[in-house]
Amino acid sequence: MARPNRKPRGLPLDGWLIVDKPSGIGSTDVVNKLKRAFQAQKVGHGGTLDPLATGVLPIAFGAATKMVPYVMDGTKTYRFTLRFGELRDTDDAEGRVIETSDVRPTDEQLRAALPAFIGDIMQVPPIFSAIKINGERAYDLARDGQIPEMAARPARVDKFELESRPDADTAIFTVQSGKGVYMRSLARDIARAAGAVGHIATLRRMRVGPFLEEAAIPLDKLVGMEDTPPPSPDLLLPVTTALADIPALALTEAEAARLSHGQTISMVDFMGRIPGDASPDGGLVRAMAGERLKGLVRLESGRVRPERWLSPGDNTLVAVQALPDGETD
Repeated sequence: MARPNRKPRGLPLDGWLIVDKPSGIGSTDVVNKLKRAFQAQKVGHGGTLDPLATGVLPIAFGAATKMVPYVMDGTKTYRFTLRFGELRDTDDAEGRVIETSDVRPTDEQLRAALPAFIGDIMQVPPIFSAIKINGERAYDLARDGQIPEMAARPARVDKFELESRPDADTAIFTVQSGKGVYMRSLARDIARAAGAVGHIATLRRMRVGPFLEEAAIPLDKLVGMEDTPPPSPDLLLPVTTALADIPALALTEAEAARLSHGQTISMVDFMGRIPGDASPDGGLVRAMAGERLKGLVRLESGRVRPERWLSPGDNTLVAVQALPDGETD
């Protein structure tokens, strides 16, 4: 006899919660705590933070989990403290010391090394990372005493600046980057480039896409004691908040209707309307009719192609299968 479909446990909440993650707890642990606190059905996060790190951790509820890839692709801003003198196997303060040096770079040496780490670079991730090697996580191999060989990967760093120098042993940097850039690797590599060794002592994330540090709520204000009433769902931001920093493309209602049915449109038809900060080679843009969000479209091969479209019924974005060029439904 077939089992009846089980009703999902918890409340069907949709939206974003911007948490200020404290040090000493992993991103998944934060998700689990908030899922229990809000008694929610489905919860995820928009970009992992190491347990050592603090700062902006976007938490997705319900329909917002479908937006996570777009949030993770967004611009991120970090501040970290680099401590000179010790290289550690984790590239942060929690690891084992594997090399030491008495060299303490000058400010001028550090600034001279920075340009090599700005723009499109190749970066070797930390051995203690979640990257898979032959089907296994690098950090699992490292914990078992197997030192994984980490291949360099493309990374995009838009800004990397020496902010201050509290003393000879430490330097504070700010970084603006895209997806998948490891701050621990940047810290390790800039120290090495300046003739020293070092590791991250503190790390704070101040921005993830449209989500800023000023809007983040400390975790301890959301998760109290067991007898504390659950936090209010009114704290959640709308699902579409995650798209606020994606460039906008103005559409007519006729163009919106064509795209909603899977048709692609030549970019020539949008001359003068294509946002200047959108890449014509695969760039994602928000499709807007006046002030109303219609969906997400991608600029590719000279065409505007629908990717996700807003469902009027539940105000969520659903995938759209683009028709072959020139075809109508």
